Amino acid sequence: MLIAFHKPMNVLCQFTDRSVPPRPTLAGFGLPKGVYAAGRLDFDSEGLLLLTDDGALVAAIGSPKFDWPKAYLVQVEGSPGDEALQRLRDGVVLNDGPTKPAEVAIIDAPAWLPPREPPVRVRQTVPDAWLRLVIREGRNRQVRRMTAAVGLPTLRLVRDTIGPYTLAGLAAGEWREVPAPDLPARLRRSGAPRAATQSSRAGVAARPGLIRPWKRDGR
Repeated sequence: MLIAFHKPMNVLCQFTDRSVPPRPTLAGFGLPKGVYAAGRLDFDSEGLLLLTDDGALVAAIGSPKFDWPKAYLVQVEGSPGDEALQRLRDGVVLNDGPTKPAEVAIIDAPAWLPPREPPVRVRQTVPDAWLRLVIREGRNRQVRRMTAAVGLPTLRLVRDTIGPYTLAGLAAGEWREVPAPDLPARLRRSGAPRAATQSSRAGVAARPGLIRPWKRDGR
């Protein structure tokens, strides 16, 4: 089983939290039992999160060897200039080493995105802009650190795409089951078992329907 979920802002990518008071978790959205996040999304970020009950998929999707592009819609503070954009395309040196080259473009504000709660901080004297940034890594808070390194602090971050899966048709808090992919041969050779489910044989295109709304009745 593979689930595409639109994670709202300020929700943990896990089902329990020992903080006092506890923070919102995945347990409040009626997700199927036995699934776990394949990869992560920051507490204060929004967008596409994949969940599965297949341990091999959890390991593979989170592995750099899987090489799935991840696309982010990023609202940044400031006006992106050619130099800043080229630095992102070339790779940015962070405190844990240089990043791989990214794809980046300035875009219009996504009309389909609802207002954020709490609202994005706005300063009348400082412009903001939206970028579409595509990376093939998954370091901790990587996109935020990359934009900060080129002088464009991130104000809002929404992951739109992971490999062949997108947020299309999912409102915040909604989820749907999608066909799981076959694992690449190089991952099977490295020790990850092959996913042998009926859904994995069906291909990787997300199918419509099966959208579940946000529920607060547990898993």
